[in-house]
Amino acid sequence: MARGDLRATLVYYPGARVKPEAYRWLGEALAPSGIQTVIVRFPLDLALLSPNRADDVLARLPAGEELFLAGHSLGGAVAAQYAGSNPSRIKGLILMGAYPANTVSLRDSKLRVLDLLAGRDGVATPQEVEAGLPRLPASTQLVRLPGAVHSYFGRYGPQRGDGTPAARPPRR
Repeated sequence: MARGDLRATLVYYPGARVKPEAYRWLGEALAPSGIQTVIVRFPLDLALLSPNRADDVLARLPAGEELFLAGHSLGGAVAAQYAGSNPSRIKGLILMGAYPANTVSLRDSKLRVLDLLAGRDGVATPQEVEAGLPRLPASTQLVRLPGAVHSYFGRYGPQRGDGTPAARPPRR
């Protein structure tokens, strides 16, 4: 995509111990819409070990470029923490099978937040995701994906402890 076609950048924090390549599908899906996706690599594939890794991406972006942050599972929790510490730098947050830690509140933030809940998620259960809603802005959009499981957000295969899907995963 040419720089002139770029509408925004999405910085993505992968789930714990999931290789960044498992989320390549997302960047490929968003590129035709002018969204540049940067999937961040973390030491040992754990976002907790370097939560401010988005700083590296932000430093290379032109001033004023719209930036969104997203994350799956533990990566989503760390992305929420980063967004809470850097509210003026982030336009929006997308959580996929994730919720902010109990010590993180974005309630008073002006961030636009999309929270995706997999209806049969056995890792970040629907109850846990819903319990995190009071720590997100009141304007948060919660989208339920009936029949989906935790591993559907990435392309890394079945995950121990996950639910049993009642829907087919999105095409690869």
